[in-house]
Amino acid sequence: MTSQQIFEQIQVKQSFLCVGLDTDLKKVPQHLLGSEDPIFEFNKAVIDATAPYCVSYKPNLAFYEAAGVKGWNALVKTVRYLREHYPEQFLIADAKRGDIGNTSQMYARVFFQEMDFDAVTLSPYMGSDTAEPFYAYPGKWAVLLALTSNTSAQDFETLPLADGGMLYEQVIKTSMDWGTEDNTMYVVGATRAEQLGTVRAIVPDHFLLVPGVGAQGGSLEEVAKYGMNRKCGLLVNSSRGIIYASSGRDFAEAAGRAAQELQRRMAVLLEQYGKE
Repeated sequence: MTSQQIFEQIQVKQSFLCVGLDTDLKKVPQHLLGSEDPIFEFNKAVIDATAPYCVSYKPNLAFYEAAGVKGWNALVKTVRYLREHYPEQFLIADAKRGDIGNTSQMYARVFFQEMDFDAVTLSPYMGSDTAEPFYAYPGKWAVLLALTSNTSAQDFETLPLADGGMLYEQVIKTSMDWGTEDNTMYVVGATRAEQLGTVRAIVPDHFLLVPGVGAQGGSLEEVAKYGMNRKCGLLVNSSRGIIYASSGRDFAEAAGRAAQELQRRMAVLLEQYGKE
């Protein structure tokens, strides 16, 4: 999937919403726990309710790995369900991998060849050879951590450099040579909205994956103000604020309403910034 194809979906749905499938078995509604695969049943219902309002889904692998084999099987079924019923969706494996060549080759194989994700989140701090195997798959994407929203990001990411810039800026500048705007995205937390302008100045044509809107308190309007480019250039993720909008039997309907509300706000922003 190219950046133009992602933008076309954004135009069709008037949405740049990515729904984070951070499915915690401890938070799945009680009435699903007796089913054979409660994680998948939860995901399926949430997907069916939210698919009209989003252009991407992002399962966070930690939540599936925590459930062992059953969790991994639920993830495989979730990806297969999305591919069969919602093939237009851009699927991101939020894995945050980052290891040397041989190991990265195995990670790339499982996510792109075996599971058919469109993209994988990667930590770039071990250098280019950790990312190169992911670029060997045409049409697939590396999503590189740039400026995250956690408090301790300041331990490394915002360290000042001799030239007056910050470490995360150098990471972006260096990694731009690894790929193109059709196979590389950058993660920038929504709680760092003002610094989105700095990131956008470095990568004017790349898509940015922006988590942190909703439960983490990031402002959608601020993200659009500082982060949009001529093709929107944003995938804004919301996880808990959507999938856990209700803990009752109406959880799917509540998720759909939460996603629709964000989509409506995004449509206004797309019109405001001329991306309709």
